[in-house]
Amino acid sequence: PMTVPTHIVDYSEAEQTDEQLSSEISKANVICIVYAVNNKKSIEKVTSHWIPLINDNTAKDSRVPVILVGNKSDLVEHSSMETILPVMNQYTEIETCVECSAKNLKNISELFYYAQKAVLHPTGPLYCPEEKRMKPACIKALTRIFKVSDLDNDGILNDNELNFFQRTCFNAPLASQALEDVKNVVRKNVIDGVCDNGLTLKGFLFLHTLFIQRGRHETTWTVLRRFGYDDDLELHQDYLFPLTLKIPPDCTTELNHNAYLFLQSVFDKHDKDRDCALSPEELKDLFDVFPYMPWGLDVNNTVCTNDEGWITYQGYLSQWTLTTYLDVQRCLEYLGYLGYSIISEQESQAAAITVTRDKKIDLQKKQTQRSVFRCNVFGDSGSGKSGFLQAFLGRNLTRQNIVSEEHMSYYAISTAYVYGQEKYLLLHEVFPDFDVLSDADMACDIVCLVYDASNPHSFEYCARVFKQYFMDTKTPCMMIAAKSDLQETKQLYSLTPLEFCRKHKMPPPQAFTCNTAGAPCKDIYTKLTTMAMHPWCPPSWLDMVVNVVDSICH
Repeated sequence: PMTVPTHIVDYSEAEQTDEQLSSEISKANVICIVYAVNNKKSIEKVTSHWIPLINDNTAKDSRVPVILVGNKSDLVEHSSMETILPVMNQYTEIETCVECSAKNLKNISELFYYAQKAVLHPTGPLYCPEEKRMKPACIKALTRIFKVSDLDNDGILNDNELNFFQRTCFNAPLASQALEDVKNVVRKNVIDGVCDNGLTLKGFLFLHTLFIQRGRHETTWTVLRRFGYDDDLELHQDYLFPLTLKIPPDCTTELNHNAYLFLQSVFDKHDKDRDCALSPEELKDLFDVFPYMPWGLDVNNTVCTNDEGWITYQGYLSQWTLTTYLDVQRCLEYLGYLGYSIISEQESQAAAITVTRDKKIDLQKKQTQRSVFRCNVFGDSGSGKSGFLQAFLGRNLTRQNIVSEEHMSYYAISTAYVYGQEKYLLLHEVFPDFDVLSDADMACDIVCLVYDASNPHSFEYCARVFKQYFMDTKTPCMMIAAKSDLQETKQLYSLTPLEFCRKHKMPPPQAFTCNTAGAPCKDIYTKLTTMAMHPWCPPSWLDMVVNVVDSICH
């Protein structure tokens, strides 16, 4: 009936063994137990023999749906339903009961319709018949669907949102009268099911309970599957992690314009007080559609926050940019929870991602379309690396000192403007106690070597790292003389930092401090971003860039 290929296996006790029966039960998607409506013993055998046998051959947590089939209805004038109803209530795996006649073909097509329906649209995961209500997992899934569909986050699905939902799930909007009829049904049955002429979560859940109780499971299943759920009411792996994304070596991943627009709409949806920052309550509300809280307290020390320590709009977009760059699969998963492909009407979350051109081609063509640049920060212990990262987020030493060690981050990301273009600079602090640098620590767009200008032993570490790992590469490098507010001391190395930079055709060391009254100066980060964008340029040009940025900023 549903144009679904169906393989029917008949069992005959006279022709098949118990082993063959057990094997077929274990392979079945649905089982029809046939009894004769005119034979009391046949009816009793349903509970005394067949259901226990089926349960013995199936796992407890994955019961196969069962259809009770009362055959030979042409031989009796009465129905067996009164006898069968207690059995149906006793065993939750029984989907339904249908009486038929193989002799005159009465209800035969209905029998197979219900069998197919039991597999394609099972009741078990959705509804508890004993308690006459939906199961918690179903309520949880439908609640997420409601929240994703509530585009303005006012707790109500208005007519526009309901029509978008209807088109998304069923490829057709509801007529105005049909929409009113639906709301009237809810009004009559549920207090607070309709508010301001829109459907509340309470009303939305009631409608689906009604669909299930009236045997229209397919309606609820269509909605669940459209929003990515599998038969166990978990988000399907194929939905969360689409396989269409291929990332070749030397390429990076970035969010495209449409993805940023979507994320902006999600931010606006949850920034209730319009202060361009997400309070802890607003952030919790945003991630309520996730099965877990994806951002820890370290995120607040990775991106820009306001004076309250709340993630700002810029910080929010920066964190998404960071996740996309470092772990694109995690980004796809997160976008899946937010319903990106559904709300943006895309085939999958992969449509949100741009895979950048191979960096070697950028070098050959001496141009790049990339928007995110990675700077790995090296330096000995106590050189000021962490302070350098936090200063990029606008935090001076006083603000940095209140951050607990356990919430520190080894990444910092924010925007820098180069020739009027907004770019993201991603700083990554590399631990100084490595034996050999990993590929990830080598794979960056620019290297930042930080030494403590007041410590005579600090520069030697930077010189050693440069000579061992970066001297023969095309990666631009910049030396940072940190803690420049303190008394500068002579470095115990064969060359002064300035001589070393001249010898290796690097820009001169850049003085830097985060011990300032206000936010630290950000000139250095613009210089780093500019150099990262132009790795093909000669050292003389890089010197000029540094001087130009200095003159612009001062």
